[in-house]
Amino acid sequence: MLKRDFKNKIVVITGAAGGLGQALCRRFGAAGAVIIGLDKAAASLEQLAQQCSRNHLNFTGYVCDVTDFEATQQILHNILQQFGRIDVLINNAGISHRSRFVRTNLSVIHQVMAVNFFGALHCTAAALPALIQNKGMIIVLSSVAGFSPLIGRTGYAASKHALHGFFESLRTEVNGEGVHILMVCPSFLATPINKNALGGDGKPVQHEQVIVGKKMPPEEAAQRIFTAASHEKKFLIIGKTGKLAFWMNKLLPQVYQVGMARRLKAEIE
Repeated sequence: MLKRDFKNKIVVITGAAGGLGQALCRRFGAAGAVIIGLDKAAASLEQLAQQCSRNHLNFTGYVCDVTDFEATQQILHNILQQFGRIDVLINNAGISHRSRFVRTNLSVIHQVMAVNFFGALHCTAAALPALIQNKGMIIVLSSVAGFSPLIGRTGYAASKHALHGFFESLRTEVNGEGVHILMVCPSFLATPINKNALGGDGKPVQHEQVIVGKKMPPEEAAQRIFTAASHEKKFLIIGKTGKLAFWMNKLLPQVYQVGMARRLKAEIE
């Protein structure tokens, strides 16, 4: 039996114009939710708005850089003024990098943390009073890197570990006020995030990503997230590779780390 019905709920999705973001907009929109999409890519956001209109989905887009707290706070305020409430916040905005730390400019780490961690922090800080008032839900897009080490992704792993520390602690503060938090950890998805990953110099990486297992289509990942949210799950690992990594790192961490490094080190050679 479903615990949450998203029909007519106000659902705010960050990183809405990306691969998974678009799929989440379509899936929650198909359930009758009012979708508010945030993304700093204005042209892509407009294309998404047109696509949603053709599919008769209720979508409104806001150009927003989640790393800017004051701007993000103002946009969330505008959303509350226009729609009167926020029922669900999906912290989906994210970027990645692939490079050895010793060859990585610290500005890259700062950029990854700014988007992945502080972006989610900014949106949550601005939306939380409304979410408490409406006994809402926060969905956080983390990663396999949120619970296990990944070679060549020190900054990315740090940002995802930080998400777990923050939101699992926040859960203990707001659980009694009816706010539900779902942590989502995908493994490999067929989305642009890894194609757009930064190298150690801050420019897009040129070498191919090493894939373990198969890439999951974003539509399938969005469906799994929607189902988990409907049942008020607290933790969701998407993909067999992610589940294997979770248990291997928990039960046989040395074996996992050696095997993972061997499989992925070609990315950063």
